[in-house]
Amino acid sequence: MPDSGYAKDVLVSADWVENHLDDFQSDDPGYRLVEVDVDTEAYDEGHAPGAIGFNWETQLQDQTTRDILSKGDFEALLGGHGISEDSTVVLYGDNSNWFAAYTYWQFKYYGHDDVRLMDGGRDYWLENDYPLSTDVPEFPAADYDASGPRESIRAYREDVENAIERGVPLVDVRSPEEFSGEILAPPGLQETAQRGGHIPGARNISWAAVTNDDGTFKTREEIEELYADEGIDGDSTTVAYCRIGERSSVAWFALHELLGYEDTINYDGSWTEWGNLVGAPVEKGEAE
Repeated sequence: MPDSGYAKDVLVSADWVENHLDDFQSDDPGYRLVEVDVDTEAYDEGHAPGAIGFNWETQLQDQTTRDILSKGDFEALLGGHGISEDSTVVLYGDNSNWFAAYTYWQFKYYGHDDVRLMDGGRDYWLENDYPLSTDVPEFPAADYDASGPRESIRAYREDVENAIERGVPLVDVRSPEEFSGEILAPPGLQETAQRGGHIPGARNISWAAVTNDDGTFKTREEIEELYADEGIDGDSTTVAYCRIGERSSVAWFALHELLGYEDTINYDGSWTEWGNLVGAPVEKGEAE
């Protein structure tokens, strides 16, 4: 890819993926391609040749605790699909990479160095007539030894409470209707909170503001200006959140990886946790 000007070399183009399809289909674990969707129906209908299919809901979170995978489960999932800690892993998925970005963040949390996103995600691949396959690859199992967790990129409830006290920037990437408390979840999605509204002091900057109409990311300059207009310039800790942590992962990726704002953290508990906490402060109404 040409030099994008991003802080880190973490995006690959669909053309780059197409040119490496032989590598992704090899038993050698040097390269692995993974499609991540909220379920695997889309994957089953057709995916990039050699792509492994991960179901975000059932494979990438603990269904009992509504938490990310334990270190052991993460190691077992990746190793069982022929991914080693030295693999170059490229992730892509539906909804402009919502769930792929969440998975990218989880890879980084557990210390995987060489992981990237395919710019534009599944829709871009389909709309531009790249090759598709319905074959499900079966790769030899690999040993996976995670080096994480790296807690510096993850926010917990107490981090959010501290952020409110200190006036640290909070980025709510949900829709204006969710932010105001008018609705609890995007239309058609499960309502996972008792209360509507937003965390006090949060700025409402949609996850989609960092992407173009085709799902690819905007330039570094455009993203930098977008956040700077809301007073976010990387000089202090920034906490991103949404409803369940997937849309906020897109914002975290833009801030932490593309802009290089190292002190950006993802609150993956998000509104599912905060909106159900007894006594947690909530604000309602539109953004100022």
